[in-house]
Amino acid sequence: MKIKAIFIVALLALIIMSFIVAKKTGVRNQPNGSPTIDFKSDYKLSNWSILNDGVMGGVSTSSLEINTEGHALFKGLVSTENNGGFASVRFRTSPIKVKSKRFVTIRLKGDGKEYQFRVKKNASDFISYISTFPTSGSWELVKIKLSDLYPSVMGRKLNRANFDATAIEELSLLITRKKTESFKLLVDYIKFDSEDE
Repeated sequence: MKIKAIFIVALLALIIMSFIVAKKTGVRNQPNGSPTIDFKSDYKLSNWSILNDGVMGGVSTSSLEINTEGHALFKGLVSTENNGGFASVRFRTSPIKVKSKRFVTIRLKGDGKEYQFRVKKNASDFISYISTFPTSGSWELVKIKLSDLYPSVMGRKLNRANFDATAIEELSLLITRKKTESFKLLVDYIKFDSEDE
């Protein structure tokens, strides 16, 4: 019963934070509806925001910056203290049309840890569609089929259909750990594309 109560409180906190971030975040840098996020040295991060386990009482920390080479650098420390254990960064945008797209391709360099790619049909939704992918520690292309993204709330897979929307308003990268660890993820670009691209 106590676990259920904690889950409900945490869910409500995430929903409230989702609305707050939605109001704070403007769409100023990314071309409206662009299917490609291409990080450069002059890229502005105004549309991005950090959401860590602090909404549940955790103490994990993270940051997002553009490094000297023009890549997005998502880094921090995931802590399991106070029932925490995750860090994430979110991008809010006007709708990106994905009806004709089948994949998302991410050029990145991780640290050997697993990360999640997540999308939302509407920025205010509390359901995310996610996929977990490993990283090798070297630059690589991660290609994820959009129809493989499964619905989840608070890390729990839902018994409903996989992603089938025609547009998205939010995407995010998340790391979750079962022990306290630092992390570092470099991203060159994120691109929604069709099979023949």
